Formats: sequence, structure tokens, C-alpha cells
Amino acid sequence: MMSSRLSKLHGPQYATRSPRPTLHGRRHLWAIAHHAAARPRHPSFVARHSSAAFTLVEILIALGIFSLVLAAIYSSWTAILRASKIGRDAAAAVQRARMAGRTIEESLGSVLSFGAHQQFHPEYYAFVAKNGSEASLSFVSRLGPSFPRSGKFAGLDLRRVTFSLEQHGGVRELVLRQQPMLMDMDVDEKNYPLVLAKYVKEFKTEFWDTRLQEWIDEWKQTNNLPALVRVSFKLADNQFSSQVREQVTRIVSLPSITVQPVWQLPRGGPGVPPGVQPPGAVPPGVVPPGTIPGQIPGTPR
Repeated sequence: MMSSRLSKLHGPQYATRSPRPTLHGRRHLWAIAHHAAARPRHPSFVARHSSAAFTLVEILIALGIFSLVLAAIYSSWTAILRASKIGRDAAAAVQRARMAGRTIEESLGSVLSFGAHQQFHPEYYAFVAKNGSEASLSFVSRLGPSFPRSGKFAGLDLRRVTFSLEQHGGVRELVLRQQPMLMDMDVDEKNYPLVLAKYVKEFKTEFWDTRLQEWIDEWKQTNNLPALVRVSFKLADNQFSSQVREQVTRIVSLPSITVQPVWQLPRGGPGVPPGVQPPGAVPPGVVPPGTIPGQIPGTPR
């Protein structure tokens, strides 16, 4: 009945209905589907699964980036070291210049000169200065215990100090030598002076002339002390540099003058050597003429 109705409505192709598959047929279809699923597929349709790894290009790129980072770190580190060295050298140069100026100023502040000794031994207290490529400044001073190398001359505070510009190993240096009065300079002080400053381009001394009222660069009155002394020196970066890094100038007012012979020998007059009695003087231990033994000189009899 159903088929006749379908044939009337839709035509004869819908008149028949496909029968339901039996249990055996279902098993057969399942076996076919399982066999198709188990059959290997074409290689083009097989999913490829590879293990995770870096390619050679990626490794080279990573090495290049790492090299750039190392180069940047190294350049920064070398720049820091170079700047630190330049800073230390500059600080050391400034400190040396300051100490050299302080040493010269301290020694000039306690200079001594005695005229009576210069009459017979002018080399003892002579004030000698020279400018030029071999500039020097030499005088006698009473130095304190804080002065450089005072421990070497313990108890001998009256010494001749000599500042000189010398060249050692191609380097121009400002050096200091000392020797006690009435003594020769020892070998160690002569061969190994105290270096006050290195890479010195110029060392110059000037003196105030009270008569001309101006600075002069030559002091000829070696037996007298100048009123003012102006000391200046220039320091460079290194022995090959022509640029002046530091320039130090000190103007020192000498607090002392040359002690005249008459002040040293109040009993005598000018020109009387030390230890020599002036004319008419009574030697020590001798009773003046006309004096009764036991009587105090100057009292009435």
C-alpha cells in the first residue's frame, strides 16, 4: 500500500524501499570500515612529526648576536679602565704639583743667612739661583720634622736644600737634594734624590727687586736674601706631550733677612772674625788692669 502511494505521488523509483541490513551485514560493514582504517595511507597524506631543534642558520645568528654583546661589554670595560687610568694619572699629577709647591714654599719660609760666616766661608749660607734648561735653587734652611726625608737627617735640622731640574731616562724631573751644614752630601742623596714632579716643562725663579720695584730673573746678591721669591713650574701629560697640564706658581715672602756680622758679634765691630777679641777687650778669665783680686769689676774700692 505504501509503495503504491509513493508510486502515485513521486513516481515508480520510490515505489520500493531498501531493506534493513541484517546483523551479519552490519558485521560485514564494520569489518570493511576497520580494514580501510588500518590500511596505510599515501605518504603525502601522512602527518610528519619531527623533534624540536635549531637549524644551522639560527645557531649562526645566535653566535653573531652573542659576539656583538661581548664586543660591547669589552669596549665598555676598556673605556672604563682607560678613563680610570687617566683620572688617576691626573690626580697624581695634581697631587705631585701641590706637594712640590708646598715643599718649596715651606723651605723658603725658614731660610737662614749669616753675614759673619759669609765673609770667610761664603759657600755656607749662599743663596744661589739659576734659570734655564738646568734651572736650580739652593739655600740653607732650618727644616721641621715634617719636611720630606727629615727622618734620614734626624737631629740635623739646619740643612742646605737644592731644587734642580734634571733629566733621567728622557724624563725631565724636579728633584730635591739635602745636606746638613758643614757636611758633604752622601752618595745615596746624590745618586737618588727625591723626585718632586715629573714631566716638567719649565722651572723658573724670580725675585723682587726693591730698588727697581719689579721682578727680576737673576739674583746676583748671593750673600743677601731677597724680599720676595716667585717660583713657577709647568707640568705636561707625558714626556712626549707639549701641552701643559698643570702650572704651579708660588710667591713666598721670606720672613727673615741676612744676619749682619755686627749683630752676631756685639762686642766687636764689622769685619771682626768670630772668636777674635776686638781691640782693647779683656780675654775671658783675665783680671782687668787696676782691679783688686776678689773685687767685682765696676764697684768702687
